[in-house]
Amino acid sequence: MDEIPRDQLTGALRRGAVKKHVAAIHVSGKLTLLQRKLSNVLLLNAYDTLTSRTRHQIDARTLCLMIGYNSNDMETLKQSLRGLAETVAEWDMLDEKGQQEWGVSSLLSYAKLKGGICEYAYSPALAEKLHDPKVFALINLNIQRRFTSGHALALYENCYRFVRTGSTGWWPLDLFRRLMGVDGSSYYETFKHLNAKVIKPAVAEVNKTSNILLTPETRKQGRVVTDLRFRIKENPQLAILDIDDGEGMRHGPVYARLRGLGVSDRLARQWLSSHGEDQVTAKLDYVESRKNVKSKVGYLSAALDGDFGAAADGEAATDAVPNLRAERLRRILEAVKARTPTQRDADRRLFLSQLPDGKAREDFTRHGWMSPLNAARIAAFWEEMSPGLLAGLEEVS
Repeated sequence: MDEIPRDQLTGALRRGAVKKHVAAIHVSGKLTLLQRKLSNVLLLNAYDTLTSRTRHQIDARTLCLMIGYNSNDMETLKQSLRGLAETVAEWDMLDEKGQQEWGVSSLLSYAKLKGGICEYAYSPALAEKLHDPKVFALINLNIQRRFTSGHALALYENCYRFVRTGSTGWWPLDLFRRLMGVDGSSYYETFKHLNAKVIKPAVAEVNKTSNILLTPETRKQGRVVTDLRFRIKENPQLAILDIDDGEGMRHGPVYARLRGLGVSDRLARQWLSSHGEDQVTAKLDYVESRKNVKSKVGYLSAALDGDFGAAADGEAATDAVPNLRAERLRRILEAVKARTPTQRDADRRLFLSQLPDGKAREDFTRHGWMSPLNAARIAAFWEEMSPGLLAGLEEVS
């Protein structure tokens, strides 16, 4: 993960020059984009107690919302969790005494869903490695949501941990294929195909989407490419603050409100760094005012991710059927979360083009899909996009 404050480190981690391979952990297997996102959210949720607890829990609906897919689709969640339990994580590194250590573990030792709660665990050996801030880089959830390609997210994950050294170092092509999940494919044994279908598209998406810029370089024996490395520098247009540089935010009132709501320490600091205290406060005020929200953390995540504004003060007072209206909004937000980032952008532009006047467009620009002035139009739009989405809510005007 990212560097954590030195006063929180103990033992060997307090030394200024502990020699460890940065690229200590490689995840094998052909993880889907959804599984990669799920793995990152589960790790972020568990990180604070990774070595002190043997089991971790997260509300299943909150988990789905944070990843960005329909929170009622438990079968997809089960399939993704099954994939993580079947995926192998391997490490090869130097320990504190300079001795070589190799190990292997399933990415999750187990996972289960019961009563709306997702419970999961890591093997003790893997938990120890993942908790080392010099081994694993924190993947910013606001950045990972933007990725639409599993290869691009995999490349980002494996390069981001090297951002402070400026280069990944040389990777043999067979290792790179394994990191990208294309090992075993005869098609990608040819570098020409690997470069055209995996490397170039993934680099382009990382450079366009994330907070780092990559430049690939190759090494040859004769005419044959044998190794690959990536030069890395920060993307000044999409740079995101290091959440651990903001130790002072732990003492602020907004941080305390987030923690009181059940948000983990790391996620609270990430949201404050990415969105700022004013925006988080506004979203908190709105979420805490809602009476029919089952998962306020998940609802807050949806609000921050979608840049939804607080509804007008008069909405609650004039709402004759608040339960139905809240249910309608919940279904619409879930439909929005289930769309890819590209689809969401297209949805917003399409809806804006259908609004009749400047006042309606201004309200939607400000409040997004929670726009009180456009509530009826938004409902009609999403019912047309997903027939049956609002079934049973016809009484809401």
